[in-house]
Amino acid sequence: MSHKFKIGQRVRRTPTHQTDTRLGFGEVGEIVRLMPDDTTGEPSYRMRSGMAERAVRESEISLAP
Repeated sequence: MSHKFKIGQRVRRTPTHQTDTRLGFGEVGEIVRLMPDDTTGEPSYRMRSGMAERAVRESEISLAP
């Protein structure tokens, strides 16, 4: 699959854990790296939000306004 989002785009992530906000990871962030597809074939990204950075799947994010 090809990536839907590009480096530098602002995206909104659906929070999956309450600890995300406590660890400094907000709902809106920026794509900083395109990663290879995961084992299911879904594109993955590195997303920076607040003071944290983490890997996210394409299905977990949407374009931020």
